[in-house]
Amino acid sequence: MRERVAKLATLALLTALGSCVQEPAEPPYGSPKQFMANEVQPTAEIYWGAVGFTSELVDGVVVDREFRPETDGDWQKIADSAVKLREFGEVLASPAYSEGRGPAWLDFAQGLQDVSRQAEQAAIDKNTDAIFEVGGTLYNVCSACHQAYPPAELDPGTPPTAGANDGE
Repeated sequence: MRERVAKLATLALLTALGSCVQEPAEPPYGSPKQFMANEVQPTAEIYWGAVGFTSELVDGVVVDREFRPETDGDWQKIADSAVKLREFGEVLASPAYSEGRGPAWLDFAQGLQDVSRQAEQAAIDKNTDAIFEVGGTLYNVCSACHQAYPPAELDPGTPPTAGANDGE
């Protein structure tokens, strides 16, 4: 009788523990490639396009043009894009996107979060020089990640490039 009770208790415990196992999280924005193309890239483009300088030849005359945010709404749009990029970094660090990709993936996701905080502060400060400088840093974080995790390899089930799992 005790043996039967022990078996039933063990079975009940295993059943209870089995219900605690979670299925892998479903990526909320689709595959990593879809997430980058549909959300991260367009948001980064807002930030990168906020300030700049162009020089072009028009009818034989050099025309220089500097562009920068003009209104509080323009500045808010830049700050909002930085906040969204930070949130996207958090999403990229979630198990839905990071599982099986190695520690470098988490480092890049954290790098995106860190530089996005700087980007937001530059927008809050309405500092065009800082916007430009932080935009370059943002680009470098993105480029470094894409070297370790080429977009062509971000389809579901594709292992990362050699070295990406090494934490280098």
